[in-house]
Amino acid sequence: MHRRTTETATPRTAPSPRTPPRRSARRPVAPFGAALCAVTTLTLLGTASLPAAAGTPAAAARPASASTSAQSPAAAPIVTQDDHPRSEVLRAALAGLPDDEATAAVVLAGGSDGRFEGSAGVRDIRSGRAALADGRIRAGSVTKVVNASVVLQLAAENRLSLDSSVQELLPGLLTDAFTHPVTVRNLLNHTSGIQAGAGLNGPWEEQYAHRFDRLPVAEVVRTAVAKGPAFDPGEQQQYLNINYTLLALIVEKVTGHPFEAEATRRVLRPLGMRASYFPGDEVGIRGAHNRGYQLVDGVRVDVTRWRMTDRWAAGDLISSPADLERLLVGVFTGKAVPRSQLEEMFTVPEIDGATMSAGLERFDLGKGKVVWGKSGARPGYNTGIAATRDLSRTVVYGVTGTTAKESGGPVAARFGIPAFG
Repeated sequence: MHRRTTETATPRTAPSPRTPPRRSARRPVAPFGAALCAVTTLTLLGTASLPAAAGTPAAAARPASASTSAQSPAAAPIVTQDDHPRSEVLRAALAGLPDDEATAAVVLAGGSDGRFEGSAGVRDIRSGRAALADGRIRAGSVTKVVNASVVLQLAAENRLSLDSSVQELLPGLLTDAFTHPVTVRNLLNHTSGIQAGAGLNGPWEEQYAHRFDRLPVAEVVRTAVAKGPAFDPGEQQQYLNINYTLLALIVEKVTGHPFEAEATRRVLRPLGMRASYFPGDEVGIRGAHNRGYQLVDGVRVDVTRWRMTDRWAAGDLISSPADLERLLVGVFTGKAVPRSQLEEMFTVPEIDGATMSAGLERFDLGKGKVVWGKSGARPGYNTGIAATRDLSRTVVYGVTGTTAKESGGPVAARFGIPAFG
């Protein structure tokens, strides 16, 4: 569930002199999971992966490694557990893959009254092999749930206060244009007023041509801060990755360790998310995974290889559906976030139109049914995790969406929302 507001591309300039700690390649991290998103206003994030060469200009200019007609034979979904009350509609959602919306999908629906585990589609278009039910995927903005969990753990340990300001914690980072304190809580619930920084966005052709580019965190932050505030902290809610980029810098400042190391130690390993890791500068996805495609003029272009440095702690996690489910349950049960701070994840600021809390988003499905969750999208990949507060209904999906960045809402409506009835 991603907001319609996205980071805008900004011309790349020299990195800021205030460069965050250098990040090395990360080891695989821990557990499996994923779930839904929301109704018509819901938008998911997708993701892509692995590059050809080491991100050289020659590699970036190379045509897609797989360009195949969108018309491929569909196979029946593979369902391994099927006693969920919404099994019939979930089976129907998986039917017909690959199609123009996705080449593969995995859906895990659970709760107190049954379970559904199903997958459909193909692992890759060329071979037509059946999709992997447990393959790794790019989690996109579901990464923010991990980030928020780390920050709330530090708050529970009294190592930082949610009322502390960026000006205090990262002195000199914000300019004099930021006349009001921007608190940690403002960053968590997207009410900071800080504008989007540089990003590898723009038209599809431009994104694809620059898919192996490296965009330093310092450059993303510098370009965001240079714009000044869009509004005073707490006055509006605007979903932007920059908020979670700054949260990760605060984690590093408070702990003295790279964000990835803290997130792995505090969230991934304790929850058993053994398939999950932060890729750093890597362009590929380690281990078994379903390949991601972008549908361009009726042709599927392989976008599995992609460098995600512009998203970092806001959206670069690589995980699996089972690991994302572990994350979902771990958060809601207080295993990932101490109960003293857990309420922050279920508290939406009292601002007109606000729906986002610390790491999650609230979705009103009507007739008193409310779910909380997060979606993600990177080129070629959509993910979603969602549940009722009491975990009586849960859903996680990992989809290789063919227009992942644009079609999060339809993907959520097809593979996530039906689990809630």
